[in-house]
Amino acid sequence: MKKSLNLPNALALFRIFLAPLMLWFFIGRDSHLFSSWHPSWFDYFAGLIFVIASITDFFDGYIARTWDQMTKLGSILDPLADKMLILAGFLGLMVIDRASAWAVFLILSREFFITGLRVVAVGEGKSVASTMAGKVKTVVQMIAIGFLIMNWPFATALLWLAVVLTIYSGYEYTRDYFKI
Repeated sequence: MKKSLNLPNALALFRIFLAPLMLWFFIGRDSHLFSSWHPSWFDYFAGLIFVIASITDFFDGYIARTWDQMTKLGSILDPLADKMLILAGFLGLMVIDRASAWAVFLILSREFFITGLRVVAVGEGKSVASTMAGKVKTVVQMIAIGFLIMNWPFATALLWLAVVLTIYSGYEYTRDYFKI
């Protein structure tokens, strides 16, 4: 039996810790503790946390597969950490008015629906492997969050591209589950 608390799972737990910290840098801008900070510093810290968390997302999966350290705990922690990071990013960006509430609603609705569908599928003993569209969707969501955090050009276009890919990958999961 593989040890549950291995390096990939520790990285996922670290990402779970980073998600609310990143969110705080979006919503804690009015804190009296940091009233002397220029608003751009909150973006820089949120961006740094997001980059670190995104790197851990890559490495936890890579290490788990390469070193044969995949565990049941990891199969729960990794997607949970991903969803928490995406949730913190999009909700924080919506609070500071850099992300459309409709885009965030569509992305998060799909995420919750597919997570529920995956739980049902696992309960039925069905495979719920990630699709290529799901992986591309995650990468585009993360790039969009990074661009939105830094308030870079084309950030809104990337957000809407992420919405389209998110809906499409949700369709793929649904289609595969119901064999449409």
